[in-house]
Amino acid sequence: MPRNATNISRRHVLLSLSALGSVAFCASSGQAAADDKTPDDKTPTNIQFALDRAVDAIAAPFVLADARGLYRGENLNVTTTVAAGSKEAIARVASGASDMALADLNALIRYRGDSDAATVKAVFVLLNVAPYAIVARKSRGVISLGSLEGKVLGVADRDLAIRLWPALAKRNNIKLAAVKQERISAAVREPMLSAGQVDAVTGFSYLSAVNLRDRGVPADDLAVFRFAEFGSAAYGLALIVNPKFAAARPEAVKAFIRAVTAGTQLAIQDPAKAITDVMTQMENGSRELELTRLHIAITDNILTDDVRRDGLGGIDAARFEASLNEIAEDFTFKKRPSAADIFDDSFLPGSVGRKMN
Repeated sequence: MPRNATNISRRHVLLSLSALGSVAFCASSGQAAADDKTPDDKTPTNIQFALDRAVDAIAAPFVLADARGLYRGENLNVTTTVAAGSKEAIARVASGASDMALADLNALIRYRGDSDAATVKAVFVLLNVAPYAIVARKSRGVISLGSLEGKVLGVADRDLAIRLWPALAKRNNIKLAAVKQERISAAVREPMLSAGQVDAVTGFSYLSAVNLRDRGVPADDLAVFRFAEFGSAAYGLALIVNPKFAAARPEAVKAFIRAVTAGTQLAIQDPAKAITDVMTQMENGSRELELTRLHIAITDNILTDDVRRDGLGGIDAARFEASLNEIAEDFTFKKRPSAADIFDDSFLPGSVGRKMN
């Protein structure tokens, strides 16, 4: 696979990726397939797949699915492109420009909250716990979630975590009006916090916290408030599918999920080896940073207690309803979706195949 045109260095992690929206890292696992594939036809099925951002450690399951021949073993020819965030990834799938994509489940819920939205559904949850977090500097006087009152919170463009901040603040008796929000560019989120221009920032725990340590902010000066540790029930990144593609190619969707499940298991079993493959898809990336990022994601977001019990990929209906209540603190549903409206578990492998030993 050719490399992504992505610069991720120890001094600058590019978070605004709109210029790369159509760049492919090209997972070629077979020859081009005809669209009229019959059950007896051995021609690979084409799948157009979009990541929500440029390749980094979190893309390890998909990189491994290609590099280790998992797509090929499922008779799939997968081409992967990069969207500029979850909103664009969802739009691509809704329009049919992409057959499947990786996108934030809560962003999908908001999209489906519009009664006129296309019936895009999630079929596999990669991040069982959303990585939403507030990252602060203790030296700026932020030593607890409550101590954010009277402080300045930097919020980047298209930030997803801030959408659940109202619910988190309410649950933890924090006065929203007492925390000043300052809108900033995603590209300067970590630089502004490291320079003391804001007291804290919203983001993903495996992104901002790692990037700040790389910028020279001492680890003992960082306070990372993970939303999940303060009562949030939200799920994170999930695989979504175009409804027409799912109806026409259900076996291909199942095959893709099997390959990604196996890729996720490989990443969990040997993160260091997984990052070796990821680094072949990055330019100027830091192996140390990406390995740290993957370890955090596995520990905090992927291999959770729920996943250890139930296996990768699924959701719990009661927890899903709780996450809808959180979203409703910041969003008015035209039509409140049910779990079945958003998530289709019929494409998942059996639970035994999704569990980790």
